[in-house]
Amino acid sequence: MLVFILKRLFTLFLTMLCLSFIVFSLVTIEPNLKKLALNQANMRMEEEAVQTWLEKNGYKRPLLVQYSEWLGNALTGDFGYSTHFKKPVNDVVWPKLWHTGILMFWVLILTIPISLLIGVISGMREGSKTDRALSVFSIITTSVPQYVSGILFTIILSSWLKLFKGVAKAGNITFENFTLPVLTIVLYDIGYIARMTRASMVEVMNAQYIRTARLKGMSFISVVFKHALRNALIAPFTVIMLQFPWLLTGVVIVEKLFNYKGFGFLLVSAADQNDIDVTLACGVVAVILVLTTQLISDIGYAFLNPRIRFS
Repeated sequence: MLVFILKRLFTLFLTMLCLSFIVFSLVTIEPNLKKLALNQANMRMEEEAVQTWLEKNGYKRPLLVQYSEWLGNALTGDFGYSTHFKKPVNDVVWPKLWHTGILMFWVLILTIPISLLIGVISGMREGSKTDRALSVFSIITTSVPQYVSGILFTIILSSWLKLFKGVAKAGNITFENFTLPVLTIVLYDIGYIARMTRASMVEVMNAQYIRTARLKGMSFISVVFKHALRNALIAPFTVIMLQFPWLLTGVVIVEKLFNYKGFGFLLVSAADQNDIDVTLACGVVAVILVLTTQLISDIGYAFLNPRIRFS
């Protein structure tokens, strides 16, 4: 296991280097740099003045030189200076990441147990009325886009019933402030994880060793909890781990809809304002989270299924 983890960490590091270089190359292409020069200096600058500004600020140097300098600073924890927020990138990114982390925490606390419970119950009773009802519910929740459910929740629960606030203020963790964005994300996530859990549970319940256990006289509940559930959770475990990077970057719609100024809101703002250093930092954070969750997912396989061996 230790050898496997070391190999994965080495692969993670190489992948992060490659992806960070790709992100750096895309962010620092010529049109973006020209837009940055016009925003920072003078919107009416001539082309010659733009090129002079880029030369003065080091953007005309070879790409590998610029990337090496940025990477060296990033490895020491210095991600540069935000041209839009007028402060160090670290002072901009980490507070926003913390706000989104709080949102993600409450979403996962609700999503994981509810979706697993729906999927397990549905998979245990394949073809029953309960299975059909839960399956229809899962399909409906997954089919409704977040911006649609978010708008409906805002109109019904905020504007009409006055139960919750229609705008979520970051850092203000209250029931009326947090409920709508959390509910919007949870409703969409539940159906996807529940359907994956159901499919995995149905496959396991039809396995030969489950039938053998039942023929030996084991009760249905014992078979489910002692034999079926652990193997059935392998596929949903992967999906759950993938929710972390998805929530970090895919939560943009919800954060914009409810004006929740978290990581997704920051990413959109940085892209709109052509804030290169903030955009790069957001990209690196997203890459690290994706690779880290993938590593945790691979390690988790060993605990859920002892038959899996790593070399």
